[in-house]
Amino acid sequence: MEITGWGRFPKVTADVHEPVDFSSLQMLLTNNNPATKLVARGAGRSYGDSALAQCVISSRFMDNFSTLDESNLTIRCGAGVTLDAILRVCVPRGWFLPVVPGTSHVSVGGAIAADVHGKNHHVDGTFCDHLTAITLLLANGDLLSCSPSKNQEIFHATCGGMGLTGIIIDATIQLRAVPGAFIQSHSLVANNLRECFELFENNQGNHYSVAWLDCLARGPALGRSILFLGDHIADRHKRPAAYQTRLGITVPFNTPGFLLNRQSMTLFNNTYFKLKRRASKPATVKYNSFFFPLDNIANWNRLYGAKGFLQYQFLVPKDSAYEAIAAVLHKVAKSGKGSFLSVLKKMGPANKNYLSFPASGFTLALDFKFERSLLPLLEQLDEIVLAYSGRLYLAKDARMNEKVFKAGYPQWEKFAEIKRKVDPKGLFASLQSDRIGLTDALY
Repeated sequence: MEITGWGRFPKVTADVHEPVDFSSLQMLLTNNNPATKLVARGAGRSYGDSALAQCVISSRFMDNFSTLDESNLTIRCGAGVTLDAILRVCVPRGWFLPVVPGTSHVSVGGAIAADVHGKNHHVDGTFCDHLTAITLLLANGDLLSCSPSKNQEIFHATCGGMGLTGIIIDATIQLRAVPGAFIQSHSLVANNLRECFELFENNQGNHYSVAWLDCLARGPALGRSILFLGDHIADRHKRPAAYQTRLGITVPFNTPGFLLNRQSMTLFNNTYFKLKRRASKPATVKYNSFFFPLDNIANWNRLYGAKGFLQYQFLVPKDSAYEAIAAVLHKVAKSGKGSFLSVLKKMGPANKNYLSFPASGFTLALDFKFERSLLPLLEQLDEIVLAYSGRLYLAKDARMNEKVFKAGYPQWEKFAEIKRKVDPKGLFASLQSDRIGLTDALY
């Protein structure tokens, strides 16, 4: 069948298996043709081709909750459970996931494979920094328990390893207590990129911070932005609606791609900037509105048209972040291929996981409507990112080449060494891992 990542590029034909239980999953591994490479796929929210292969195995049947330890604030669940399902269970009890990405519709297995981060990386690190244990199904059919203190190398290779060490079966996650289901949110206006960086520095005490950027602004307004700050707050009114998800709207079909152009995006950006500038007072909002604004629009990826879109997310070190991001914004603004969504975050220190994306610095995510003429621009952005010692995010990538990957991830050889030990025949691979020279060249 034809499948894609969330960006809907590329589209591939693959054998998709949906085992109904663990025995069926083990049988798929043992009966698999050695020449056929496979990868696990959760909720399908990675943007590019990291969960695409000749053979794709769905982990959605692993949607069970095993243990909820109220005394230690931990939850053990299957890899197919979504973050939304965990929050539905935990938020009414006064608990929250320590780290969440921009959508709640990510599976636990996917969150581990990408080692996702959120608006609080500068405070709390990544999703995998809060795991106490994971269970991994190896290529030979054996189950292996891993944690920060047990089978450590395999644990650090699996966290952020894009599903290449095996199939994640379940995980135990450390939760955090919160006062309620609401977030106290505040927005600050930056008239240019320099002001935005200053606002990040002056508001480091806020638990959550993220900035929207107008990537089409030029001249003195280059990088004009809105910085959103937030933290958990108690709901004095005890409103039951705080724990309910709004139905929202649905994009029922692909919108014509020509609707997203420089003129329409400039109009949107100008309007959005002016509205947020006027409404800068603190507000109390439901947690899902603050963390997952796009979850209220089902199939929002259709807004980019039938050809899909590419998200380009990169990270650069703190010392050179302003120059690097300014150079990228100059290049994008000049090209006219504006990003409909542009998000900037400040990041904290890197962890021990070999292929994890976050490190101390800043990360900028840009969404581009896919068109062939976009690719040369992205190659130019690659050169800027590498020149400033940066890297691209594997979970968002659909076209990075081997040179860019290996330059950005200096521990890739250590990862490859561990992968050869746990997967000596190279069973687990994806279109992405072959493209960036992480699997195809190893065997």
